[in-house]
Amino acid sequence: MPKRFSVLLIKPSHYDDEGYVIQWLRAPIPSNSLASVYGLIKDCAERKTLGEDVSIDIEVIDETNTKVEVAKLARSLRQADGCLVGLVGVQTNQFPRAVDIARDFIAEGIPIAAGGFHAAGSISMLPDIPPEIVEAQEMGLSIYAGEAEGRMDALLADAWSGELKPLYNFMKDLPHLEGAVQPILPADSVRKMAGAYTSFDAGRGCPFQCSFCTIINVQGRKSRFRTPDDVEAIIRANAAQKIRRFFITDDDFARNKNWEAILDRLIWLREEEGLKFKLVLQVDTLCYRLPGFIEKAARAGCARVFIGLENIDPDALTAAKKRQNKIWEYRKMLQAWKDAGVITYAGYILGFPDDTPEKIRRNIEIIKKELPLDLIEFFFLTPLPGSEDHKVLAAKNVWMDPDLNKYDLNHRVTHHPIMSDTDWEKIYFDSWKQFYTPEHVETVLRRDAARGARTKALYSSMIHFLGAILIEKVHPLECGIVRRKHRDQRRHGMKLENPLVFYPKRAVEAVWVGVSWARLFLRFRPAMKRVLADENRRSYTDLALTPTSEAEEQDMELIQVFKEAIPNTHGAPEVARKAAAMK
Repeated sequence: MPKRFSVLLIKPSHYDDEGYVIQWLRAPIPSNSLASVYGLIKDCAERKTLGEDVSIDIEVIDETNTKVEVAKLARSLRQADGCLVGLVGVQTNQFPRAVDIARDFIAEGIPIAAGGFHAAGSISMLPDIPPEIVEAQEMGLSIYAGEAEGRMDALLADAWSGELKPLYNFMKDLPHLEGAVQPILPADSVRKMAGAYTSFDAGRGCPFQCSFCTIINVQGRKSRFRTPDDVEAIIRANAAQKIRRFFITDDDFARNKNWEAILDRLIWLREEEGLKFKLVLQVDTLCYRLPGFIEKAARAGCARVFIGLENIDPDALTAAKKRQNKIWEYRKMLQAWKDAGVITYAGYILGFPDDTPEKIRRNIEIIKKELPLDLIEFFFLTPLPGSEDHKVLAAKNVWMDPDLNKYDLNHRVTHHPIMSDTDWEKIYFDSWKQFYTPEHVETVLRRDAARGARTKALYSSMIHFLGAILIEKVHPLECGIVRRKHRDQRRHGMKLENPLVFYPKRAVEAVWVGVSWARLFLRFRPAMKRVLADENRRSYTDLALTPTSEAEEQDMELIQVFKEAIPNTHGAPEVARKAAAMK
């Protein structure tokens, strides 16, 4: 008789400060881990890896937009001849929620495994497996550390035979990606994401050694790449189900040795084959030096790019081992993206050792005045498990908040050597309000309109970023559209609220949130209307848009403030080279 093996893949969310799962009608960021694992199991199903008489069914849930109803799901899983629940792509801030989900499935007698950056990073960097992972294993959760390409057959076979191991550790054996199974998600899952974005990785790993980063210790410093044929196959497979927006999750696409061949293939698909799609890329600050990189990225459909700016203080960048960032090149780099009509995001970390509230406020004003940056995302400097920063602090027994749910880069989880906890937290939230003022929003929109770019789309994104922090109380990276809260999905150990309390309170909260969003849009809307109504908007210019010669760079406030910290090496601006010559 034919048999059926049922697999349920869940990408966990995490809890808000009140202990409720953060969930949206439309979620913000697609999960590449979920797409990768789904693709691998789909491949196993097509190849009949459990036997010719065993079919494999797969269901996908991204908890950021879908409620996980354990009892109902468990009943469905038990109807099959065998089953497995996989908790996919579990980051540190999602680990407590993943354990809570696992606890409920284990109570239902369902085998379950979890993988992701928290387990992989902790196991790769720490001398011993941390206690929260040991406790999860003792509870019955199988832990998977590493990448699953070439290994999914064995994992499914173990689950089918009822012999899941407590730990699968492949951290010292990273697979090649050329010709590997392609990541894919079903269309109905993708359409639950804001903008119907899906994701894939064209490469993994990063050659740099930033101390706050987990990528290099989880995916390695030796970059691995998909081929242009692989990428074309991913685009076409998604186009067949009418999915046309992609987030390429490479930590630094510009360091992919196949970047030009991939972009050329994407250009060909768009311009010769007539496929219409858009991309979001992540790159470093030096990518503009690569001949043709920005031009080809724009032609390939790149509409937005996330840039690892991190800071404008050379001492802070050196302390974090981010020596590849050259602050004197920031303006040229951002102008190049602006000229290509691409919206720029930048991550900016607050809490480096020499940071003070005064320095942070001063630096933000310099950015606003001198750099044509569209969107900025602030982060607490966070010692994420899997990073060198976390390893060093753990070895020194320095206090780090034991609540892993807070490790979302939007909460302070350690102490600062100079700033008090209160000052650090205050300047973090003040920084958002300092950058996203009505006046600066108008300036950014005018810079955008001067290049004929998508002014309305940029306006919506800027309001979204500010509203995420001020209204929804979450980071923009995890802020979707229309918040959902379920009374019965609260953090383990926290009391369920009485329905007579929860539902009226939730109704009031929903009204307040809706009114607050409306007020925020109305507060900033006049700025956008003035920009769009200006017949001379294409001729607008300011200091940030003005090209500067090498000699003029020395007059930039960005350079003057930090000239003592700028290294006297080839490639530094004139002021640094003159100082070197005088010595």
